[in-house]
This record gives sequence, C-alpha cells and structure tokens, in this order.
Amino acid sequence: MSIARALLLKASRSSWIAEQFRRRRFAKAAVRRFMPGENVDDAFRAANEFAREGLGTVFTELGEGVTNAAESDAVRDHYLVVLDRIKREAVPTHVSVKLTHLGMEIERGACIARVESLAKRAEEVGSYFWIDMEESNYVDATLDVYRAVRANHEKVGLCLQAYLRRTPADVESLLKIGPSIRVVKGAYREPPEVAFPKKKDTDQAYFDLSVRLLEGGAFTVLGTHDTALIARIRERAAGKKFEVHMLYGIQSAAQRALAKSGVKVRVLISYGSNWYPWYVRRLAERPANVWFVVKNMFAG
Repeated sequence: MSIARALLLKASRSSWIAEQFRRRRFAKAAVRRFMPGENVDDAFRAANEFAREGLGTVFTELGEGVTNAAESDAVRDHYLVVLDRIKREAVPTHVSVKLTHLGMEIERGACIARVESLAKRAEEVGSYFWIDMEESNYVDATLDVYRAVRANHEKVGLCLQAYLRRTPADVESLLKIGPSIRVVKGAYREPPEVAFPKKKDTDQAYFDLSVRLLEGGAFTVLGTHDTALIARIRERAAGKKFEVHMLYGIQSAAQRALAKSGVKVRVLISYGSNWYPWYVRRLAERPANVWFVVKNMFAG
C-alpha cells in the first residue's frame, strides 16, 4: 500500500480532519465529483437519467457505525420508502446498505430483523437488496447476517473484498447456499497479515475469485473500474452472465461502452450528509487527487 493511500485511509477515520474539511467552501463542490447531491431526490433524478441511457443504478444512503437503535430503525424506514418509490416510479434501481448503519453493533437479532424487512420489500417491488462489506473485523458478523437472511430471500446479495486473505475460503463456504456476490477490491486500511498490501496480488485475487464465483453458479457482480480486469474475466468466463457495478462519476465513458457491448451495468449512487469517510476512501483509490484537496483546504 502506498504511503499516500495509507494516510488517506487513516484520515477517513479522523473526526478532526472531517470537521476541517467540511468547513471549507470547496468541499461540497469537490464531493459532487462522486455524488449527484445529498438527498434522495438527487439520486432519483440521476437514476432516471442513467435509465434513459440503458444503465441501471444502486442507491446507498451514506452512513455507518450507528449505535442508536432508533436511528437504525429510521435508516430501515428510509429504505422502505425508497423501495416503494422505486416501484411506483418504475426506476431500475437496487439498494445497498452497510450493516453498521442498520445497528449490527447494537444487537445482532434486531439488525437481522431490519435486513429481513428490507429484503422482503425489495422482492415485493421487484428490486434487489445488497449488503455492503465493511472493515475486516465485521466480516464474520456480516456473513452470519447474510446467511440468515439468504435462507428466506433469494434477491439479497453480499459484497466481498478481494484484498482480504480470507475471502477465498468465504467464497467456498457461500457457494453452498447459492449466493449473489459483488466482488470489490477493498477500500479500508488493513494490516498486511489480513489484506494483500500489493495491488498485483489483489488484482490476481480478484480475477480468481470472480472466475470461481461465475463457474460456481453464483450471481456475480464485478464491482470495479478496472476495465482490463473486467475484460480478462469476461474472456475467461465466456458465456457466463454477470453485472458490472461502477461508482457515479468514475469512468462514465467506460460504463456506457460496457453497456453498449451487452454487459448489464449499474451505477452506484451515494447520497446523504455523512459523506466524509466515504469520500476520503474514494480519494484513496487515486491518491493523485490528494494535492487538489490539500491545496483547496488551505485556500479557504
């Protein structure tokens, strides 16, 4: 891992830096590089624009680490309303949620109940419910929640991170239950004994995991902007169906090109006011952007 990326990932957990960044006039304008706006209406507006171009979308209200049950219930209720609106407006959109946003750190059973209600509603409205993966210390709990909900609902998917050394074993275990898996490279700061520090090792792991999932019959989503890697997987798994999920504002031309080539593409649209840690993790994926941020922070 580069020094710049390591520093950014550490900064993503700093409340002091978050406050300094939020106070800068340029901050929200910079964040709009990766999100259409802070409220769900902005997300629906963008989703309708993508739909006209043949691209689907995935919504995420930004937030994590909730330690208040009432707040977690409010997050659940928000997504229930969003899912109803997806049905009412016939927008080709899924939702994707971090479990710590739904109270996983408070009480596991209540979190499972919230996820169950969302997975059920997603099925009822013809959508899909995705569970995002967080830091490595949450993996076991997240897998437990996914297995519990997958037992009752087919249209529920899970994100797995290729840079974690444990992920191949997790894939083998999950293949037994017919999972839906979105494979990403990984965007958290992890020690080298837990995650591959070198990009080339993560890339190879990503390729191997994706091919194994496709050949194992899992509904597989490639959550990456690495078009060369997508091409390699596509060639190796010829005839296998998969989707590609890419972030809003990143490689838009590639998103459209893949869609025109016959690949189902969805754009991940994030919204909400709790954007700081998420935004800095996006910067960490391309540390060259750091100078732009630092220069503007001290410019006022």
